[in-house]
Order: sequence, then structure tokens, then C-alpha cells
Amino acid sequence: MTARPISETVASLMPRAKAELTELVAFRSVADPAQFPRSECEAAAGWVADALRAEDFQDVALLDTPDGTQSVYGYLPGPAGAPTVLLYAHYDVQPPLDESAWVSPPFELTERDGRWFGRGAADCKGGFIMHLLALRALKANGGVPVSVKVIAEGSEEQGTGGLEQYAEAHPELLAADTIVIGDTGNFRAGLPTVTATLRGMTMLRVQLDTLEGNLHSGQFGGAAPDALAAMIQLLASLRAEDGTTTVDGLTADAEWDGLQYPEGEFRKDAKVLDGVGLIGTGTVADRIWARPAVTVIGIDCPPVVGATPSVQASARAQISLRVPPGQDAAEATKLLTAHLESHAPWGARVTVEQVGQGQPFRADITSPAYTSMAEAMRLAYPGEEMQSSGMGGSIPLCNTLAALYPQAEILLIGLSEPEARIHAVNESVSPQELERLSVAEALFLRNYAESRKG
Repeated sequence: MTARPISETVASLMPRAKAELTELVAFRSVADPAQFPRSECEAAAGWVADALRAEDFQDVALLDTPDGTQSVYGYLPGPAGAPTVLLYAHYDVQPPLDESAWVSPPFELTERDGRWFGRGAADCKGGFIMHLLALRALKANGGVPVSVKVIAEGSEEQGTGGLEQYAEAHPELLAADTIVIGDTGNFRAGLPTVTATLRGMTMLRVQLDTLEGNLHSGQFGGAAPDALAAMIQLLASLRAEDGTTTVDGLTADAEWDGLQYPEGEFRKDAKVLDGVGLIGTGTVADRIWARPAVTVIGIDCPPVVGATPSVQASARAQISLRVPPGQDAAEATKLLTAHLESHAPWGARVTVEQVGQGQPFRADITSPAYTSMAEAMRLAYPGEEMQSSGMGGSIPLCNTLAALYPQAEILLIGLSEPEARIHAVNESVSPQELERLSVAEALFLRNYAESRKG
């Protein structure tokens, strides 16, 4: 098999792909109406639906999911008797964080240093464009040899579970022989990688209350229980001195036995400042793929500008706990909740609210579909063999699909290599990775169809 006709077609389609990604990135589709209007997500969903219709997809629908967001579905029938492949991406994005820290506006796709910058460029609007490119290349070279279902989720980044709940209520909708999740990434740009494991996630908000109202720190400070100081002490209890996550009852000593992540490369990828040490123990791969990791992702407290000399009556924080394969996210939630309730100092009143949860996932990379993907990646990335790695992030839908369709093979690929800086300021996508992974996906679909004949 040769990749040349497919690769040439994808290369010719890249200017169109850039124009389309520019349009899609322009939607401020953060699935949190407290930050951005819901209309932004609705407009992005409409754009995705129109793109599917333009590619002759049938039954295109905006699915109103139980969490108040919309997922976009479409079906492209293949030849009689062909297997069905489900292609997944999500069009919702993380908030841009500090927009002033972006070199170019987060919702304007901007080319710089050979990359395309913009929120969602890699995670995961670029993943949807990748699917379109692969299908267009196949259409131009003999046709799409499988039946294709596409599902574009509208709230993956929020972890509110809308699509999971919808799929469980309509189990026939996403049924497929193989599922390609286009929301992970290569271990390094230019190194074709499938993701073998995903950490799960639980998200909690904790509030501490100590006083009926704020007090003058000169008059009452030193005896009045300060809620913000209590919160600082409580959050500190979640890590050991070396930075290891220490949630009471939660095991944190598993080891990763696959592809390793050299510490020097990790420091470079994470842009760790000179002289600052990494946290935790074990190998880097142990820490980011095989063990739980707690992160304080937000604190409500007075800003420095305009702060008054007051003892704080209340404080609130949002905590993310990544849960590795082999551990149950629901049990981890219980343990984290119990830890927060038992470690609050001075009898501070504790309120814990769960705002998101997803189970960890482990793929079977020995399945036949991975053989087809390995050959496709070998052709799309000449001189390179497919690698498998873990991923520290979570995709809650994976476990739902695995439970609903236990015979389906699930593959995880995508555009989020380290330079992409997903979830951070100045997120970007490598157009070379978009091109090569689109070629790989097209070749995979062709390989997979051939493997299922006879």
C-alpha cells in the first residue's frame, strides 16, 4: 500500500482546513454560561452540523443533552456490509484564562513560528477538522470504505456528563465496530502515538466558613479564625513536602511500565523554570500516567489590588483530582471529600460540592484495529513506528462507550502533543501534525475496511 495519493490530497486540502479552523476557533464555545454566552456554543454546534451536511452526512442532528449543552451527530453510510466507525471530537473549549497573556487573541487563529495559535486549535476543534480531512481524502481517492458516525461533544471540558447520559439513554445511536477518539495526542510532534490509558477525574468545590462576616484584622486578628488561612492549611494537607498527592486512603505508588518520559524532556515541555524542582517521586511517567494527582485550580479570595486589612469569614476553592487506571473515580471522590471534611482546621464549617467526574480508561492496544492503525501511522510518518503512551487527562465518554459497546475497539489519537500547550495560554496546533494524522486516519479507515472483508 502507498500513502501517496491520500497524502497528496490532504496536502492540497490544508488551506481549506486552515480557513475552516479559523472559523471554528472564532466561536467562544466555553460550555459555562457564567463565563461566556450559551449562544457561542450553540453557534459552534451549528457550524459543525453544517460541515457534516456539506459532506453528505445523513441524520445530522443537534442533540440536547441533559447538562443543557448540545452534541452534534451525523451518519455517513458506507458500502453494503462495511463496518461502522465512530469518530469523536468535541467543539467546546477551555476558558482562555488571562487573555492579556496571549501573544495573539485566543479566539483568532493566528499563524506564528510554523504553528496555528488559538483556543481549541488542538483541543479539540482541530480534531474535528482532522476527521473532515481524512474523509475528504478518501472521497477523492475511491470513496469512504466504511460507514461513519461522527459525534462532536459540547461539554467535554466541563466534565458535566451530558453526552454520556444521552448515550446511555439512546444506546443504539453511537453503536460502532470501532471508535476513534480524536482528542489525545502524540508523545512528541513527529512521533506517531496512540494513547493506552487515560486518568479519570473528579472535580470538587470546597467552602470554609468561620465567621458571620469579615472583621478588622487589627481589632480581631490573632484570635478570630481566618477562613482564608484555614483554606491554605487545608489545601496544604493534600500534598506531602515533596509534592506527592496525599489524600487519606488513596494509593499513590503505582508504576508505569511502558514508554518513559525523560525528566529533561518533561522539564522542557512543561517549561519548568531553572532551579525549580519537579514534584512527587518515581519516574515522570509514574507521576503523570499511573498515580493520582491533585491540583488546586481556583480560589475565591480578595485580589491584592483593593484588598482591605480584614480577617476573612469565608473562602472557597476548586480542586481537581486526576485518578489513574485501576482506581475508581467515585471512590476517589469519597476519599477526597472525607479528607477535606476531616482536615479543616479550627472547626471551620466545611461544605463540599461535586461539579464533575469521569472514570479512568485503559485501551486494549493488542486489538486488530490497532494493527491497522500501526500500518497507517507507519506510512503517514515515514521512518517511525507507532508508540503507545499514557495521558494524564481524562475523556469521560470513553468508559461509557466501552460499557455500551463492549465488542467495539477504541483507539485514541489526536493533536495535543506537548508544544500544543492545551488548557494553557497560547494553545496551538502544528499544521504538520494535523496533516499527517489526517493521512493516518484516512489510511486507517481503508486498512480497517480491508481487514474486515471475508
